[in-house]
Amino acid sequence: MGSGSNPEKRGLCGKINRQSMQGKLAQLEKKYGVDWREFRIEDVLEWQQNISEIDPMKLDEYSVSDEKKYPFYGQAIINNGIIEYRNLRDEFLNNKNGKPTILIHSNNQNIVYLDTPFYLKDGHGATSVLQADFLNKKIALYLMAAIKKVIIEKFSYNNKATKIGLKNTEIELPTKNGEIAYEFMNEFVETLEAYLKATGLNHVALSAEERSGLDKLGAGSISWKVFNLEALFGKATRGRRLKSADRVAGNLPFVTAGEADMGISAFIGNDVQVFSENTVTIDMFGSAKYRNYKYGADDHVAVVHTEKLDKFSALFTTSAIHKSAHAGQFDYSRNFYATDADELMISLPVSADGKIDFDFMSNLMSAMQKVVIKGVVEWADKRIEVTKGIIER
Repeated sequence: MGSGSNPEKRGLCGKINRQSMQGKLAQLEKKYGVDWREFRIEDVLEWQQNISEIDPMKLDEYSVSDEKKYPFYGQAIINNGIIEYRNLRDEFLNNKNGKPTILIHSNNQNIVYLDTPFYLKDGHGATSVLQADFLNKKIALYLMAAIKKVIIEKFSYNNKATKIGLKNTEIELPTKNGEIAYEFMNEFVETLEAYLKATGLNHVALSAEERSGLDKLGAGSISWKVFNLEALFGKATRGRRLKSADRVAGNLPFVTAGEADMGISAFIGNDVQVFSENTVTIDMFGSAKYRNYKYGADDHVAVVHTEKLDKFSALFTTSAIHKSAHAGQFDYSRNFYATDADELMISLPVSADGKIDFDFMSNLMSAMQKVVIKGVVEWADKRIEVTKGIIER
């Protein structure tokens, strides 16, 4: 995601951009003088009554024409919950005036924004339909993020987000002079949208191939095979020690063991071995991370040479490496080294001929990235983490 004409400044530029973003959000809080309070969802949004639900087995019976006119929503995560488009009898159409609306599905806690008429799959009232006079798209996105943050931990499939449970759920919102600061929400989301556009993270529509990848994963129709890491990518390379006192300030990210800042402990100007972007590092604890920029590494880091893979296949491989190496077998008393990487066995998906299915890997990871960053739903939160690893990809 880094910018600039010099590729070796990418990590630094990306970090500066994110710090700048955090600064802008902090300035917004100061500008509006907001305070933070908890509100019950019921006291913020209004549950809509007399919502029509449709048995999917009767869609043809209720059809007026073959025109794909309005969305038919179900409790699905992919495709924003839309199963298909239909033109059905008027009595089954909800939200005919196209007001901004939030749907919350009880089974999977999925939250959807819409501002069109729609049909809803019969779920015996399992989907909450929420509106309010003040609601617009930006405010809705902010509220959805605040709601999602709470309900994803509070509810599950076995503890569904029922209407009663949701109504009594409290979410944290910004206030000014004791009132919810809707103007702040608007400008907050506008700022985030501008950031997403500038960084290219606003293109989140799933392709047919990406949807197929998600469908395969959901259906469990994937074959797996175990591979040796060295056989796939050659011998791993061990970084070299560079004491803190010997580090010269510069633009090259220097990777050490640790989770903070993706393990980047400094930006250096020393003459060290520079590793290529699109590679994977494994630290002394077995924690694997994908690197999309050139970097240096210390002796507690092993570098796996995935340069020839496309970005998303490399991301998938990183997850497979992390799952195998970061299972508790490495710690301070037993460090992970490059020789351990050479012996590591990882599980990857294969096609019918037994060869690694790189197309599936790439399409799945691309789809998952889009799902994670879609719109600004995952961003519109006071304590947003703009340094999340998926944003650095």
